[in-house]
Amino acid sequence: MRILIKDGRLVDPANKINQVLDILTEDNKIFRIGRRIDAKTDITIDAGGKVVMPGIVDMHIHLREPGREDKETIFSGTKSALKGGVTSVLAMPNTSPCIDTPEGVRILKGLIAKSAQANVFISAAISKNRLGKVLTDAVKLKKEGVVALTDDGSSVSDPQTLLRAFKKAKEQKTLIICHSEDHALSNNGSINLGLMSTRLGLKGIPRESEYKIVQRDIELAEKAKARVHIAHVSCKESVNIISRAKRRGVAVTAETAPHYFALTEEELSGYDTNLKMKPPLRTKEDMEAIRKGLKEGTIDVIASDHAPHTENEKDIEFDRAEFGVIGLETELAVSITELLHPGLLDWPELVEKLCFNPAKILGLNKGTLSVGRDADIVIVSPDKEWVVQKEEIVSKSRNSPFLNRKLKGAALYTICGGKIVYEAA
Repeated sequence: MRILIKDGRLVDPANKINQVLDILTEDNKIFRIGRRIDAKTDITIDAGGKVVMPGIVDMHIHLREPGREDKETIFSGTKSALKGGVTSVLAMPNTSPCIDTPEGVRILKGLIAKSAQANVFISAAISKNRLGKVLTDAVKLKKEGVVALTDDGSSVSDPQTLLRAFKKAKEQKTLIICHSEDHALSNNGSINLGLMSTRLGLKGIPRESEYKIVQRDIELAEKAKARVHIAHVSCKESVNIISRAKRRGVAVTAETAPHYFALTEEELSGYDTNLKMKPPLRTKEDMEAIRKGLKEGTIDVIASDHAPHTENEKDIEFDRAEFGVIGLETELAVSITELLHPGLLDWPELVEKLCFNPAKILGLNKGTLSVGRDADIVIVSPDKEWVVQKEEIVSKSRNSPFLNRKLKGAALYTICGGKIVYEAA
């Protein structure tokens, strides 16, 4: 299969490309990039006026399989990803059972081989059953192909246990991703602690529950001389802590999710449980700090934290509803709408956050348009306006915080492994 994409604005910060060029794929690889390519092809796509970028690498998603296939499956989750221009994902290990053994990884790899529509990479738990007590076997998990360790959804509460985990991960050259939360401080809260929680009569989650553990996790990684990646940053103090750590040379990277730079706690006045996530939506000041962190490079990655839930788990009283929102189909559009069009980021900076940086952090040969690399490509209409509608969501779950919102920017074609796997209607 040969696909020729003509006259698109190629954006590839890894190769410092940001200009109108043609790109030719052959079989599953990028074969040639240049001006006015003339070649025999199976398919030619006119990308005039469009942006051509690498497939998005989302390093934080929940596919729910095995165990909660009523929420999402590998098949439905990766189909959802392709609609959003996401061609590679890192699956979190908080499934049922938890992915914490080599056997569990092998079972998951079999499920992926059978039904994945996009590239799925695997993270395994730091500790058995994500309980923070007994460490998993980092050596055996690495041999099975695990690219990161995380107890996502939980924080390793004992510092000595996490320090040992960092030391073992360093030996194996495996990344540890930290869900930084002091559960004693968050203490079954529902939304950010402040005026809004008081007004709504909901128990609040103090910002200290996040940033104090961010500080601790970074200090432990620094002590072990290991890499650490901080997940779903939501508050200004965390941004400041990460910035200071980077300046003193700590090997720390960080991510945020679109809802943290697009929404604030003020949106919660209607008790919409589709806006309930952990960490919670914060203040406008926090949102501005997240945006500034993205611009200045303190926050390296935009990831969806795609967390599907059934309507039965969401359409109930706010304090009983599950935490989490879906985001694979909207992360590109929200990023274009909230960061690119207002001029906070330019195209190379946005592609770096969505594609190149997550691939680099995870050690994947993804996230670029280099000749010889896998032909994972997205053709984007940066000005296409659309409304997020429940009935058009591909995911098995519908708990999007952006329902009924108008967004600007959409994937027109998603190419994965040299095949057109999504084409907008």
